[in-house]
Amino acid sequence: MDRCVPSPPFRKRPRAQARPSRQSGGSAARCGAGMAHYKATDSKREQFRRYLEKSGVLDTLTKVLVALYEEPEKPNNALDFLKHHIGAAAPENPEVEALRLEVAEVKEKYEAVLEENKKLKAKLLIHERTFPLIP
Repeated sequence: MDRCVPSPPFRKRPRAQARPSRQSGGSAARCGAGMAHYKATDSKREQFRRYLEKSGVLDTLTKVLVALYEEPEKPNNALDFLKHHIGAAAPENPEVEALRLEVAEVKEKYEAVLEENKKLKAKLLIHERTFPLIP
């Protein structure tokens, strides 16, 4: 990172060297409004770090990276390892669990309706053979 440190007043520049302009990115241009920008950026970074820590992202990433480090045989594709293990390490959302239960119930009902449909079709076939419709 570029720190705003003024040059010592006793240091003289050789005559051939031109002073840096504010547009060329000299230290004067960086130091004026740059310090306020630097502090704002630091504050934003700190807020973002706290957000990641509060939401559990840092813990999850740390656990997955430790698992990769402790892996006796390193995988060929570390990114795939991370993707696979991040999904497994993430805490289960209660809403997701409720939806899984609902899907299981709906599948059971669907299977029951299919079975009932087969039985009703068989009964209909028997009745159609016994009592044919006369036009």
